[in-house]
Order: sequence, then structure tokens, then C-alpha cells
Amino acid sequence: MVKKQTAGRDHLGDFAPKFAELNDDVLFGQVWAREKELSSRDRSMITCASLMSQGLFPQLEDHMKMAKKNGVTKEEMVELITHLAFYAGWPKAWSAFGLAKKIYTD
Repeated sequence: MVKKQTAGRDHLGDFAPKFAELNDDVLFGQVWAREKELSSRDRSMITCASLMSQGLFPQLEDHMKMAKKNGVTKEEMVELITHLAFYAGWPKAWSAFGLAKKIYTD
């Protein structure tokens, strides 16, 4: 059973309740639950690639942690970052490697 996401409500529930609901119930509820169409592991890799490409490192850190829990190995994350360095930018890869090193050496 997948753990119910509460980050939206925990951080923004009082301030932006509709956004919090969409985050927890739709994005992390309905969309991430579509395992038949795409595994959580693959969704994690896609999400990490997207966040790295955009330079959204606070969110990337959380999603790398989720990716590790979803079975993405250190070697796969290293390869993802190395590959994207040529498409998203070398500085973004350097930043992403700092996060990956921290997460995958815990």
C-alpha cells in the first residue's frame, strides 16, 4: 500500500488549501498511483530528470529521496545526471551530483 501524501496539507493547508488538496490527492494520489501505466520507479526517474533540467534543486532533493525509496539505484541516478549534463547544462549536473552524493551515501 502506498503511503498517503500529506506534504501539501502539512505545508500549505491553511494558506492554500485547494493547492494542497491537488498536490496530495491528485498529483501524489491519482497520478502517482497509476502503476499499471508507469511504475513509481520510472516516474521517479522522469521527475528527477525534469526537476534537474529546470534547476529546481529543493524539489529535486525530495524527489531523489523518493527515487531511492522507489528502487532507483545510485548507478542509475549517476547515469541520469551524467546524461542530462549534456542536455540540461553542466552546472545543473554539478548541483544535482551534490544532492545525489548526499542522498545515496546515507
